[in-house]
Amino acid sequence: MALSEELPIYKDTYKLIQLIFQYTKEFSREYKYTLGQDMKRDSIKLVRSIYRANRNTDKRQYLEEFLDNFEILKLAVRLCADLKLISIRSMAEISKMLEIIGKQATAWKNRYN
Repeated sequence: MALSEELPIYKDTYKLIQLIFQYTKEFSREYKYTLGQDMKRDSIKLVRSIYRANRNTDKRQYLEEFLDNFEILKLAVRLCADLKLISIRSMAEISKMLEIIGKQATAWKNRYN
């Protein structure tokens, strides 16, 4: 079993967290402490799920938890774009990371079904 920090999905999720922290700090006060905080918390939950899935023999529960939180985060990112809280360029960068992570998570989950 590899260390969680060495997994590609962990590394990519960490990059996503960095992007979210970078872009949410530019939110107006109205959204910084609501939507922005939720996005930060939800992205950190992803890393927690990766760690737990990697540690346990029954990974399905934690991978399902990951995918649930991942979908919520994707919705929040979409909302940010619709509210014009992030630029198109920023949205493209986040979307690319979401796509990469989503494929990895789905493949990992499919290994244990």
